[in-house]
Amino acid sequence: MSQGPQQLKPKGIKKADIGIIAIITLLIVGVIIFMRNASGKPDKLNYNDFRQYVIEGRIENATITPLGGDNIGYVNISGDYRDSENQKARYTVMIPETSLDNEILPIFVQNNVDVDYKKMSSIDWFSIIVLVVLPILLVVGMIIFFMRSAGGAAGTNRAFEFGRSRARLARHSRTTFRDVAGLDEEKQELEEVIDFLKYPKKYFEIGARIPKGILLVGPPGTGKTLLARAVAGEAKVPFYSISGSEFVEMFVGVGASRVRDMFRQAKQNPPCIVFIDELDAVGRQRGTGLGGGHDEREQTLNQLLVEMDGFQENSGVIVMAATNRVDVLDPALLRPGRFDRQIRISNPDVKGRTDILKVHARNKKISPKVNLEDVAKRTPGFSGADLENLLNEAALLAAREGRKEVKIYDIDEAVDRVLMGPAKRSRKYSEFEKRIVAYHEAGHAVIGVKLDNAEIVQKVTIVPRGEYGGYNLMTPEEERFLRTKSGLLDTIVGLLAGRVAEELMFNEMTTGAHSDFQKATMIARAMVTEYGMSKLGPIQYERAADQVFLGRDYMKDKNFSDQVALEIDQAIREIIDECYEKAKKILVDNKDLLKLIAEHLIEIETLTKEDIYELVNTGQLAWWEKKKAKEEAERIAKEKEEELQEIYRKQLEAMQNAKKTDKPEGGDDATG
Repeated sequence: MSQGPQQLKPKGIKKADIGIIAIITLLIVGVIIFMRNASGKPDKLNYNDFRQYVIEGRIENATITPLGGDNIGYVNISGDYRDSENQKARYTVMIPETSLDNEILPIFVQNNVDVDYKKMSSIDWFSIIVLVVLPILLVVGMIIFFMRSAGGAAGTNRAFEFGRSRARLARHSRTTFRDVAGLDEEKQELEEVIDFLKYPKKYFEIGARIPKGILLVGPPGTGKTLLARAVAGEAKVPFYSISGSEFVEMFVGVGASRVRDMFRQAKQNPPCIVFIDELDAVGRQRGTGLGGGHDEREQTLNQLLVEMDGFQENSGVIVMAATNRVDVLDPALLRPGRFDRQIRISNPDVKGRTDILKVHARNKKISPKVNLEDVAKRTPGFSGADLENLLNEAALLAAREGRKEVKIYDIDEAVDRVLMGPAKRSRKYSEFEKRIVAYHEAGHAVIGVKLDNAEIVQKVTIVPRGEYGGYNLMTPEEERFLRTKSGLLDTIVGLLAGRVAEELMFNEMTTGAHSDFQKATMIARAMVTEYGMSKLGPIQYERAADQVFLGRDYMKDKNFSDQVALEIDQAIREIIDECYEKAKKILVDNKDLLKLIAEHLIEIETLTKEDIYELVNTGQLAWWEKKKAKEEAERIAKEKEEELQEIYRKQLEAMQNAKKTDKPEGGDDATG
């Protein structure tokens, strides 16, 4: 029998909260009493004034209290009296006992002053409680309160659980290797680990030892954490996951304590997997803190090193971690025995992108006409996260337009949005700006068509996006892992062609080429200083710095003289000048093609790869000519219809005027 939904009971005040409230209340009451007493502080009289007041009868009552300690032999007298303004006030005075007996008491008796005796003054417990005990209790209560609050976001009472591990136990992960595409070799490496956890006997019999640690390394968005979730879904063993940033807190020693507690839990549940996401948050190279002091993060790292490969056996526990900054990790963390195996995950190739697109297209209504392989070819360099975002953007665009399925033009627009941002159609060009942008982009396109080693032009547009007035979408003919010198030079030629087109057609320069120059200079510098593709020879003059300061700064080590620096600058200048002249020659030789593409861009704003090659081969766009012919025919037909309507209107007016002229005079008044 199923139970109905339970009613939620209102939560009462917890005992700990009651205690804190009580402490604060007592403190407030004590402060109020103290301040009240402080505000009525009695007047301190000297003996002579007091004796005179007694004689004058201004003392109304007296409370006599013997004193002890250093004041033994004295008494304290306090009470009410009339001051100089005849106002009632409190007084206190300390006098010797002999003076009290010999002089004061007889006068009290004579003036009928009410006298009261008290025992010797004892410790003022009330003041001690108010001034000492209550503040201590308040501080302790606030410490407990803040520790409880920091103990967990769920509000549970975890005042003394700072040292407990924050690792979460994943019991029912729905992600499996079926949800991971484009990482076939990486999945094979991890399947071996899962097989060991399920069937360890066959590995032990042959003397094999499974890696103690597996480090997933790769750029952001390539699927490192997704792989870890898939391992959790496939392994069917306890899977503890935690982020590297969750180890270190504001208190010293908390990180190391959490590491110990995490491995203690893992060792109690073998076999199991411990996954640390963003390992670089806790595993950065030691000795990089400000001031050279002992960093809390270093203490946490030291404990992690010991737990992974120390004196105690760690059998049955496999540590997995993910990072995109393996360069900043401590070398002791990467040695065999800790992270034995590094699985490098890079951006997927065209086959991997196709598989990833198919995975993310499962829950989306994609038109059957959409070829995901063509989409994959147009998105080189995209990571798995980029591709997922691409299809999501396309689905959002389709829904915005009220379509029931995602069309190819939704995906085209999504590619542009991911690469360059949304189109800014509200930004209006002047006629000069529109023409110069069109010729700038046409210059890039001509180089892409005419150079053998240039990338293929997929799309050219002058629709402004982000900070750019237009852009060329160019992709390599086939994905390469190595770049040739001729290919790099042709890339520079293509980048410089936009500025060349501006000078050639308008004899003017604009700021639109600044990003092209940045990319071209970067390639040329790498050719000279890193790749050895210049007259300076096969020497690497610059490399990423090995020093680590506050992590690792990407500085360049310059191990060369000022003379060599001058030669490097000259070599870069020669490459840029050579490519610039080559771009100018190509555009001069193909000036008609440049004008043809630019003028169509001015009219249409966006040209696809098919449009550009049709212009190259036929000199016109069939679909555009048909569209213009149809629009022209519709215009002519509309003009003829308007002419006919005008003729009919004139004829009708003439007939009406003729009727008025032929009508007999007084015909309406004639009688039979």
